[in-house]
Amino acid sequence: QVQLVESGGGLVQAGGSLRLSCAGSGIIFSVNTVGWYRQAPGQQRELVALITSTESPNYADSVKGRFTISRDNAKNTVDLQMNSLKPEDTGVYYCYAKRRTTSLVSWGQGTQVTVSS
Repeated sequence: QVQLVESGGGLVQAGGSLRLSCAGSGIIFSVNTVGWYRQAPGQQRELVALITSTESPNYADSVKGRFTISRDNAKNTVDLQMNSLKPEDTGVYYCYAKRRTTSLVSWGQGTQVTVSS
């Protein structure tokens, strides 16, 4: 059974930084696609950043140049470094993992990020 546990959310002022981390069990991050989605109140869940098994990152246009996704294969974690945060970055951030062989998707429980203006 896949379990994804996020940490690192919180409240920050605009222009500040936060680092999110997701620890996985039941799935090996290095050979699958993992990453982050977010959901603002009243909005649909949207892609923030993904990293594939070949370490090719993909970012939403709204976060390019500000957010960096990285994976630690030894720890089986995926982190999201968020800089120059904006109020529109506010939302619940979810860790995501998609198993390459079955396309089965798993989600973490989510962590709240709030950026004040």
